[in-house]
Amino acid sequence: MGCGMSRLAKATIALVIMVMLFMPAAMAAASFDATRSQHLPLPRGTVRGPESVAFDGQGQGPYSGVSDGRVLKWNGDKLGWTTYTHGPGYDSKMCTATKFRPETATESQCGRPLGLRFDQKTGDLYIADAYKGLMRVGPGGGEATVLVNNVDGIPLSFTNGVDVDQTTGHVYFTDSSMNYNRAQHEMVTRTGDSTGRLMRYDPRTSDVTVLQSDMTYPNGVAVSTDRTHLVVASTGPCKLLRHWIKGPNTGRSEPFADLPGYPDNVRPSNKGGYWVALHREKNELPFGRGSHLLAVRVGSNGKILEEMRGPKSVRPTEIMERNNGKIYMGSVELPYVSVVKRK
Repeated sequence: MGCGMSRLAKATIALVIMVMLFMPAAMAAASFDATRSQHLPLPRGTVRGPESVAFDGQGQGPYSGVSDGRVLKWNGDKLGWTTYTHGPGYDSKMCTATKFRPETATESQCGRPLGLRFDQKTGDLYIADAYKGLMRVGPGGGEATVLVNNVDGIPLSFTNGVDVDQTTGHVYFTDSSMNYNRAQHEMVTRTGDSTGRLMRYDPRTSDVTVLQSDMTYPNGVAVSTDRTHLVVASTGPCKLLRHWIKGPNTGRSEPFADLPGYPDNVRPSNKGGYWVALHREKNELPFGRGSHLLAVRVGSNGKILEEMRGPKSVRPTEIMERNNGKIYMGSVELPYVSVVKRK
């Protein structure tokens, strides 16, 4: 009997060791293919690059900012896209790119909307415009108002990501660099520029607070579900950061996740955690037929829970998941918003 128990104990220990050895493989991130998707095509031949995707408090949309400086609203297959808002100084003729006047020449005057986020209580849409700064437009649209275009006397050079605390109304946004604008975004990565800023705008007082400076390419930002911290994409280093806005660690930033590619916008997932759009993978060849990672879903512990794969011709900038199981993909390059349905 004693000998039998000893053998049983040894067998149990051996089994536990084997489980521990193979557990990482068993817990590998789930993956799904987003190759097949529905397209919501932008007006033909005039604009491209629906970078961010937002829905209003009534579930209408998506809304998306495009290359001529406007934010468009999707009204269904019959009506398609219509103009919802634009910044000051917009002129349809001057802001339409041509062979002789590329987007890079019109952006500085017309603006380039990047991150979008609604305040679900007020119906206000906040826009992180790369050139004009943080803007806001009320329910119904029209011309947007520039709220912030410099902080502490330093101009915003590359306003990028935005999110809204739906309880306090505070608006969190990023300025990716003090040295380079959006047209020079590759230089931000190439030089390792670390002059980016993370900021908070209070709509009640119009005060702006710099939460963190000297950041390396801060991009998308998302308020955590419990509203204790922000998750910020750091594009060049391929990381997510966590910046505490409540509790004993308030004001502290720390590493949150290492990513397999270059992150753009960060948005909460209905399944928990955050969807992080990946513009491309690390060390990826930009050609070839194969698929690549489009996005990853990162859990509240910073671990990758799920991967989304698709063709290399698609390089998303935002992933927005809706309650109906549809996932909307923005892209700064393509002439449409993609819609993927989970199987």
